[in-house]
Amino acid sequence: MTLDLIVIGGGPAGCAASITAARAGARVLQLERGRFPRHKVCGEFVSAESLALLRQLVSHDHAQLVSHALEIPRTRIFVDKAELVGQVSPPAASITRFDLDHALWNSAIQSGVDAREDHAVRSVSGSGPFLVNTAEGPLETKAIINATGRWSNLTSPAVRACTSGERWIGIKAHFREPHSYQSVDLYFFDGGYCGVQPASSSQNGFGTVVNACAMVRAEVATTLQDVFMAHPALLQRSRRWTPAMDPVTTSPLVFHEPELMLDGMLQAGDSATFVDPFIGDGISLALQSGALASQCLAAFFKGECSLEQSKLSYCAAYQRKLSRVFRNSSRLRRVLQWPSIVRKPALSILQRTPAITSMLVRMTR
Repeated sequence: MTLDLIVIGGGPAGCAASITAARAGARVLQLERGRFPRHKVCGEFVSAESLALLRQLVSHDHAQLVSHALEIPRTRIFVDKAELVGQVSPPAASITRFDLDHALWNSAIQSGVDAREDHAVRSVSGSGPFLVNTAEGPLETKAIINATGRWSNLTSPAVRACTSGERWIGIKAHFREPHSYQSVDLYFFDGGYCGVQPASSSQNGFGTVVNACAMVRAEVATTLQDVFMAHPALLQRSRRWTPAMDPVTTSPLVFHEPELMLDGMLQAGDSATFVDPFIGDGISLALQSGALASQCLAAFFKGECSLEQSKLSYCAAYQRKLSRVFRNSSRLRRVLQWPSIVRKPALSILQRTPAITSMLVRMTR
């Protein structure tokens, strides 16, 4: 039997794609190489722009994941001994990847998706129909959405070539903190940064914890303790913490222009592009791009257009609706990389005018 759609990857982008397609009547198979639930390196910040979509995607059984999520109404940025405060309006939400991935995966199953864990995809061939090769045998499908993340055996040679420069790694862990701040706090230092925010974590039995998630150059730090020592204010704050989980790491982290198509597959989430984590829009882009890919395929599944037309529709819609986040985050990254003699006067202005900081936060939405 030829399926309508195979979604490769079980994270937020993959589940948004599979749920959207299945609810529209498509025959969907979703393949995930790992198992749920699990921890992932992630800031666990869900921007307000994607909360309405998340409410639509999760099943009734998991509705409280969104309705009871901790609100994040502001951001604090610590850089060059300055503290900048900005409003996150409307407020974002803090949801752990452990809980989010589990809820979305179960919601996909309840939406009629044939969702299979421990199913790694070895290769993809064809141009429509496609042949997806797995350890359990080949599978035929009319269309494919690749949502395997920023790095997998399906990553293109062009993206792999981007790893020849600086090596960036991601490190994340949860900690119990006596008194947490209801904000997402970003600590910048030479060679990286660390984001800290409260996170409600159901599986650890201790209620509210903080999530500390860092992106750092490998020669600067390889452990969270190294990261904490790179910023005096963060080091002082971390001395009050006790671990709530073992750290998890990931690498490489590669920035590149959006790659929306690969060998006939539509690409969603980090497979399309890896956006700067400090802007907190990674989960939002994953959910929105996954749903958008399936929405653009709907007419093809109904026989109203060709696969090629659906692909072009996806590329155009992505550029129109989502690419500004990538552009603005890249600009902000370049500003943070200015020489200190240029950066400090700009930070002084921002410190005296919180409204400008809030405007910069809105620019990435």
